Amino acid sequence: MKISVFGIGYVGAVASACMVDTGHEVIAVDMEPVKVDCINDGRSPIVEPQLDELIKKGKADGKLSATLSTEDAVMNTDVSLICVGTPSNPDGSLKLDYIEDCCAKIGEVLKKKDGFHVVCLRSTCVPGTGRNIAIPALEKASGKKEGVDFGFSNNPEFLRESTAVWDYYNPPKIVVGADNEKTGKIIMDIYEGIEAPRVLTDIAVSEGVKYADNAWHAMKVGFANELGNILKELGVDSHKVMDIFFKDTKLNISKAYLLPGFAFGGSCLPKDVRAIRASGKSKGLNTPIFDALMEANDEQVRRAVTMIKTSGKKNITMMGLAFKAGTDDLRESPLVTLADILIKDGYNLKIYDPCVFQAKNMQGANQKYINEGIPHISECLVEKGDEAVQGSDIVIIGNGDSNYAGILSGTNDNVQILDLVRLKDTSLENRSNYTGICW
Repeated sequence: MKISVFGIGYVGAVASACMVDTGHEVIAVDMEPVKVDCINDGRSPIVEPQLDELIKKGKADGKLSATLSTEDAVMNTDVSLICVGTPSNPDGSLKLDYIEDCCAKIGEVLKKKDGFHVVCLRSTCVPGTGRNIAIPALEKASGKKEGVDFGFSNNPEFLRESTAVWDYYNPPKIVVGADNEKTGKIIMDIYEGIEAPRVLTDIAVSEGVKYADNAWHAMKVGFANELGNILKELGVDSHKVMDIFFKDTKLNISKAYLLPGFAFGGSCLPKDVRAIRASGKSKGLNTPIFDALMEANDEQVRRAVTMIKTSGKKNITMMGLAFKAGTDDLRESPLVTLADILIKDGYNLKIYDPCVFQAKNMQGANQKYINEGIPHISECLVEKGDEAVQGSDIVIIGNGDSNYAGILSGTNDNVQILDLVRLKDTSLENRSNYTGICW
């Protein structure tokens, strides 16, 4: 199948590379020349395991290319996947300008294109976006009718940063929302050969699935942290309690996201909770659970700050700045918030995060954010772990990089360790200077 992918961010870059790897031909499209150049040079525009190799191979095989031109991409493909960003507005609702603009540009090309072209919205967006924003923009610009002259569908992604390539080939489910079987089948056929439950449903239901998933994942994190805080104050190891809780697979569903730890962050959970909450409020509904969830998440950052201040230490090392190990993504990372607070409160801070340090020297939006958006934090980044912990009085374990335990094994017992994620290394946990945020 010949596919164009609009937006070369996490979702678009991973989808492009993996679809080429499974036999499709892909033209990736982006407004940023640096991202287009990365693909055409056979390089990944982001830090993501296995992605660089897949892009290099796809480019070498002649099946993957990138362009700034919407017309070239649409005219030379049968399906267009929209993977552009949907950031938050100040009130928590989604900024849908990028989707609307992308659909209008695709529609302008569809006006002069023969044949049945399918447009698939893969960006995360609240129910109603396809029907109220995307389809009208496509129909207005093209002068054509959805379902008759062109197809439209929704296909939510279930990719986690740092494991996105693996997730593409091993999805929990494949969901396609479409108004007709013809369109739905075309999108479903993209995933031929991938083993997973397949669901063909309405467009709005498909849009809602991603919010059910992400709101639930966010809810689990907040629930576990609050319970863990209470148990710690009662002298109980919350992880021992939760290990028993996990044995109930009938009612408790899964242990994923349920280990107490630090605040949730990243490009999905904070944004999507705000968006679904804003959607409810726009209908005059109260949303006390989601209101409390975001407050509980902020409280987890405040709790970490309080524990650090109580220690009385001033020389601090943070191990991890991205919201999880294995990625350079700093979007809404609670560790960025924590670092900002510590710097402003006068602490001497060093930060070790190999992925972020690598991204600091890469081209693209993330490099610009690291160096220009948060320069006071960027200045704290160090390249080597042993350099980071040298001279520190307290080390904060911020994400779960497997190398951290080995680095910390070289520190003496005078260095306090505050673990926000629980590395689960017995040599660390048996030290008298070790404590978890909520265990």
